[in-house]
Amino acid sequence: MQLIDTHVHLNFDVFQADLAEVRSRWQAAGVVHLVHSCVEPGEFASIQAIAQRFPEVSFAVGLHPLDADKWQKTTAKEILSLAASDSKVVAIGEMGLDFYKADNYEQQIMVLEQQLAIAAELNLPVIIHCREATAQLRQVLQKWHQQQGERIRGVMHCWGGTKEETQWFLDLGFYISFSGTVTFKNAKAIQESAAMVSKERLLIETDCPFLAPVPKRGQGRNEPSYVRYVAEQIARLRQETVEEIAHTTTQNACTLFGLAL
Repeated sequence: MQLIDTHVHLNFDVFQADLAEVRSRWQAAGVVHLVHSCVEPGEFASIQAIAQRFPEVSFAVGLHPLDADKWQKTTAKEILSLAASDSKVVAIGEMGLDFYKADNYEQQIMVLEQQLAIAAELNLPVIIHCREATAQLRQVLQKWHQQQGERIRGVMHCWGGTKEETQWFLDLGFYISFSGTVTFKNAKAIQESAAMVSKERLLIETDCPFLAPVPKRGQGRNEPSYVRYVAEQIARLRQETVEEIAHTTTQNACTLFGLAL
């Protein structure tokens, strides 16, 4: 059984001491590929080093919405140049909107639109972070489609929306990725969304080191080997086997990110 973790942050300090052991565990769990996300372009060198060290790691470059105030006149050119500099860059992001922890609405939207333009220019998918901003994000993406005459390919990562909101982004052509939150006892809306996402748009992730899934919740950092628990929970919710979920999500990740296993 092969699994792909489509969203990790292995460059964070909590992994520095034992990343080789963490890798051994994800290999033992059947994780054959990982997509490393990026919070801000200054991380590029550290993420690239991990991708060079581990052949099964691809990565993204972008600016997180909670870092939108770091956007400078040169940032778009920097992201574009970095993305074009390495064939292991498979996406732009993570980008998006987060109105839960910040209220700089106009700045976040401007930064998002700038990065959508970069992704379109490079023909790369986007990794989107969305928290307490689904209606506004939908509007931005609909506006983009209307003005540019093309849809942006990408994934709604660590998805936490309702069934109605999930359908909004499915209708826009996005993949939906579920993290350890789908295993949480009170995450009913997320579980309902995981059950209804169309098979060809389903992805899984850990978002490690955050959001460790049950049964590892509360025991420390999350890590890629735990993506199996996400797959197992989604299998239960969809009344499928974990092998079916693994096959589906692995094929979908390869399609979206252009991966060859």
